[in-house]
Amino acid sequence: MTSRSQMRHTARLMSRREQWQRAPLPERLDPGPGVEVRKVYVEGYSDVAFWRGIFDRYESDKLRFEISVPLRPDMAKGKQVLLKILEEQDGDAILCMDSDFDYLFGTRNHQSRTINTSPNLFHTYAYASENYLCYAPSLHNVCVKATKNDVRIFDFTHFMAEYSKAIYPLFLWYSHSAYNNNENFFPLIDFRTSAKLNYVETENNGRGTIEWLCRQVEKRIASLESRHPGAKESLSEFEKSIRARGVTPENTYLFMQGHTLMDNVVMVALNAVCEKLKAMAGNNIAVSRMTGQALRNEMSNYTNELRNVREILLDNENYKDCFLYTKLSEGIQHYISTGK
Repeated sequence: MTSRSQMRHTARLMSRREQWQRAPLPERLDPGPGVEVRKVYVEGYSDVAFWRGIFDRYESDKLRFEISVPLRPDMAKGKQVLLKILEEQDGDAILCMDSDFDYLFGTRNHQSRTINTSPNLFHTYAYASENYLCYAPSLHNVCVKATKNDVRIFDFTHFMAEYSKAIYPLFLWYSHSAYNNNENFFPLIDFRTSAKLNYVETENNGRGTIEWLCRQVEKRIASLESRHPGAKESLSEFEKSIRARGVTPENTYLFMQGHTLMDNVVMVALNAVCEKLKAMAGNNIAVSRMTGQALRNEMSNYTNELRNVREILLDNENYKDCFLYTKLSEGIQHYISTGK
């Protein structure tokens, strides 16, 4: 961004800020007699909708939740801000955050111990909220909403299981590196580069893509093993510990870094499948009896119904049968019922 465009951008922000400051603020609705409103603080603005969807089911005529980022003069946000609130508060507020690796690390360090044992702190168990949004059994519905075509041409559940099995050895090395607080061992950037998909072949349910990925993983694993020949025993012990917490070769995608999963794997697959589905629907119109203006109108009607795939994915809530969601749900229910 040039200095001139930066100045224009800053001026627009200042103008918007002045408008917001001058605008009359609405008053909060009175929840009514005997209704308790519990504050729920989340890491960032993008997390508000996700956790709203989680807490919806626990509201009643006596209990409501209000989800927001921390209300601080400096507008600081993030996981560390929530953990600081946990240290300072009297226990009234509920805190919700991404697990990252803290769930898998158990009581390994102070942070993971705090996250796994604090009664009023809830975490995703999956690496992040993005992993739930990318829950494999829900992805066909995302395609249907985007393309208005319900024909099943791709088995996302099978594909993501095969993808998970392919990257599982890399995931072990990366998470083990983080566990030992030694990211130079196998840093995130290397994991992301090795685990991302540049393309997805929809033919044969992406088998060609998975075979290509397996070859890349084998090369990287061979390199890691040659550079760190003494890591085998500690890797084996670490693998046992994360398996005990629910990680399997088939569900690794739920525990990998969420943005990498969404941007470099799932969106690549969704776009590939949606393009095929749109082509199928368009062909159905093209080979119909319609001609001339009627045909053009029909094609226009269809294209006007198409929606942005990413926007639909970000609004996805069809992950409620994921075993990690069940674990999260049971924890919230226990806290509401017992207060601890």
